[in-house]
Amino acid sequence: MNLKFGMSPISWSNDDLPELGGETSLETCLRETRLAGFTGTETGGKFPKDAASLKKVLKAHDLKLVSGWYSGQLLSISAEQEIENIKPQLELFRDLGAAVLVYGETFETVQNVRNAPLCNKPTLPEADFVAYGERLTKVAQYCASEGVPLSFHHHMGTGVETERELDLVMQNTGDAVGLLVDTGHLVFGGGDLFGVVDRYGHRINHVHTKDIRQDIMAGVDRTKDSFLDCVLRGIFTVPGDGMIDYGRFMQALADKNYEGWVIVEAEQDPAKANPYEYACMGYKALQKAALNAGYSIVD
Repeated sequence: MNLKFGMSPISWSNDDLPELGGETSLETCLRETRLAGFTGTETGGKFPKDAASLKKVLKAHDLKLVSGWYSGQLLSISAEQEIENIKPQLELFRDLGAAVLVYGETFETVQNVRNAPLCNKPTLPEADFVAYGERLTKVAQYCASEGVPLSFHHHMGTGVETERELDLVMQNTGDAVGLLVDTGHLVFGGGDLFGVVDRYGHRINHVHTKDIRQDIMAGVDRTKDSFLDCVLRGIFTVPGDGMIDYGRFMQALADKNYEGWVIVEAEQDPAKANPYEYACMGYKALQKAALNAGYSIVD
């Protein structure tokens, strides 16, 4: 079985916290991503938005476009409207050969609001997940028809943060809705990482890896602390530098025959955690865990 390793630019520049790496150039980010061993990247705010320019900059650094975040609003709009909204990004990703489009539900999210505590996240009545799932499935089917599968991202501060909320999404959507497993968000949200992989391994079509600093998570007060507060305190780090057992995680993916991209996405303060050094650290930890689980790492 084969895996490909990619990197998110968020370790160099954080779009939600411009003070973290705002001065760092895209050139530096992509050059160091490749130097660390990664062969793919996700998009970010500094990336070109047209196919020709994006293709040129990626080619210059011998990197593939893997995926990128899309801010979904299906809790407030129809599937038809969301399809119209998603088309520009979907077409860009299709033209560049991206593996998936990362879909996060951001209606009334607090993930990017510095003064909004985690407890203020939107909460959807369980009965409403049926209709939500129908809309999400329609959007995912359209994405698949365009050649770029949708990968649903559970995320802190959103309406789908907890393991229970993720279960409701998975139970009320068709197989066109792939699952992005984000190790850090699932553990931070109190979920059972390995239980989720066991239940939904057949629907995982993308993976984000970050680690959790256990001491910082233990001190989080969800009635006062925002998601961005937690990021600034350093709750996230790269695989191998926190509490998550990546040997067990890679074996769990292998047991479910997952093949595809694994992304290191660990938002930190680059002034405290040198992005290149931590990228190398994350690559080495994932490489060791993947090889021990029987994977081959390919370009």
